[in-house]
Amino acid sequence: MKSNESIVVCGGGIAGMACALGLARQGFKVSVLAPDRSHPVPDADTYHPRVYAISEANHQFLHGLGVWNLMDARRLTPVVAMELYGDGGGYLELDAWQDARDTLTWIVESGEMERVLRQALLVYGVVWHDAQLSSREGNQLTTSTGQTLQADLLVGADGAKSTVRRLSGISHEFRAYGDEGLVGHLTAERPHQGVALQWFTGDSILALLPLPDTTEGPQVSMVWSAPEGDIARLMAMQEPARTQYLQAQLQAITGGRLGALRLRAPLYHFPLTFERTGMVAPGVALVSDAAHRVHPLAGQGLNLGLGDVEELIRVLAHKPQHISVDNMQVLQQYKRRRAEPIAAMRLVTYSLHRLFGVRSAPIAWARNVGMSVVNQLPFLKKQLIANAAGQRLRQTAAPSAKR
Repeated sequence: MKSNESIVVCGGGIAGMACALGLARQGFKVSVLAPDRSHPVPDADTYHPRVYAISEANHQFLHGLGVWNLMDARRLTPVVAMELYGDGGGYLELDAWQDARDTLTWIVESGEMERVLRQALLVYGVVWHDAQLSSREGNQLTTSTGQTLQADLLVGADGAKSTVRRLSGISHEFRAYGDEGLVGHLTAERPHQGVALQWFTGDSILALLPLPDTTEGPQVSMVWSAPEGDIARLMAMQEPARTQYLQAQLQAITGGRLGALRLRAPLYHFPLTFERTGMVAPGVALVSDAAHRVHPLAGQGLNLGLGDVEELIRVLAHKPQHISVDNMQVLQQYKRRRAEPIAAMRLVTYSLHRLFGVRSAPIAWARNVGMSVVNQLPFLKKQLIANAAGQRLRQTAAPSAKR
């Protein structure tokens, strides 16, 4: 059992709840500070608008936390292959079997992960303060309800507009891509067969992620990043013109790969940004979107965030007992261990975004030829598959609970 030092996790999303659960399993005195939302079991044909591609590394982590098997298996979709299409005939196919795997990744709803994490926190008796952080003076926190909390360590898992980051004076670099992400679920005419699809069009990137079938037919989740002006014009259209225009655009981009695509759920859009921070300060550690944001074209935002959570838990669990949780050497160790994977993913996503955004004919030709050449090189494809499975796979699924 750890000391009575108090850790407060600010943020009630997936990263925040996973962090609180992992720390509780290690015997830390931990609580959550965030508005408490209900997480009802959804109807069979109703799916959360936000879905994530969970890597093998984070599948292991969530399994180690004891929450993976709590999710409804009927709502989990294994991805067995990926197909990537360039804007000039380039093509790359990655199959799990090419690296002796059963799956590349899993598509999971945000709502389903949140539901089981909240259940697990209740089982572990983690205190939840249903409020927001208003101010911080040293290790004293004041909530929006006037409550005062002591936090020897404050974990900021409160998203891209992190209050923890602002109140702690942690450096924050922000740059807008000039694009927005558009998400929505579609009914497809043809079965997806567990294949994730992605098209680079030159000024936009369209991904179709496999989801469980509904009574309407095969289902995929659309994640389309495009210039802000294009998304704004689309969203300004009146129905049914907007839906008709969207479906026509999807048909043109995909070339009918999944047959006709029909919108079956509301559309949501959000700005795409590049962000990085100092990650730590005395008594404070940031995780997930509060710490960094990358372009969603690789679908690795939450995977990076859960990697932060796992590493922070590991560092705190293995520190010498006489060293406090707010020790800057400990927190700097966490920051150093996360520097390489975050920088690598930032480089990959930023470089791909830049590469496929260039309209020059020679560069367009080169990038499409490059995709097709890689498609003929098994050893490179094997490395790409390993990266899709979660960078380097961790040796342990998650820090186990102390006995």
